[in-house]
Amino acid sequence: MPDEKIDASLNLKGVACPINFVKTKLKLEEIADGQILELVIDDGEPMQNVPRSIKEEGHKIIKVEKLPDGSFRLLIKKGGI
Repeated sequence: MPDEKIDASLNLKGVACPINFVKTKLKLEEIADGQILELVIDDGEPMQNVPRSIKEEGHKIIKVEKLPDGSFRLLIKKGGI
């Protein structure tokens, strides 16, 4: 798959649960269905909870990449709900 066009980015390193999901949800509301949000979150509780919550909201995680500092980069495609 070629690199997706990123429409918005959000870096939530150091942000605690559940605030990181709330901020992700708000950012997704700013973009149109089908657009891509690049999200950077910490390992541990954020990585365990945010992807699951995103999927429950009807969005699709199209890429997960572990970064050298131990955080994760996710590409989320906004789905119509």
